[in-house]
Amino acid sequence: MYIIVVGAGGIGSALVEIAVRDRHNVVVIEKDPRKADAMSRRHDILVINDDAASVDVLREAGAERADAIVATTGDDATNLMIVALAQKLEVPSIVSVVNNREHTELFRRLGANVMENPDVIVAEYLYNAVQRPKIKDLVTLSGGAQVFRAVVTERSPLVGKSLREAGEAGLIPDGILIAAIEREGQTIIPSGATVVQAGDLITVFSKGHASDAVVERLTG
Repeated sequence: MYIIVVGAGGIGSALVEIAVRDRHNVVVIEKDPRKADAMSRRHDILVINDDAASVDVLREAGAERADAIVATTGDDATNLMIVALAQKLEVPSIVSVVNNREHTELFRRLGANVMENPDVIVAEYLYNAVQRPKIKDLVTLSGGAQVFRAVVTERSPLVGKSLREAGEAGLIPDGILIAAIEREGQTIIPSGATVVQAGDLITVFSKGHASDAVVERLTG
């Protein structure tokens, strides 16, 4: 893929590392000369030291033949302008960080896939790790839905029951879906006949906020 990354801060730099590792063709646009220089020293890629909120700069970066553009700056006005210009240049995939959640819908209306305030997401992740140690890798999605992983203990009422039996018995609350089970190094995509075992690492989708009571019911 031909990917244009706007911004060489923490998120942009990490994204470039991953994309370069996977052998994609990457171009970076960074307005700060020190960050641009650091990026060009770190990777053998084209780094443009300029303001990406310009059609000419995006064209210089190859936007008209790019497969994707990702705006990672800390300024929503800049990111929004990049999204609008990328639409004008018909970039197939447009992705942007949104620093203020109130702006999310505006970005979506312009056709961007969005990542809402990454600092808040990280903070929420760390807070949940402290408050709810049974939960691993919790992610809060738009609209309040959550995805997390948790280990089923021997005390869980799910142990020894199929997911169908557990659901019929009301042991799995409404709005909760067990989407995957990791067992002995293998990942299982469960069906209603899948029997839960102690030690299973379950991936749970919750339509809303998963309360402590729900987590306790699932894990014991």
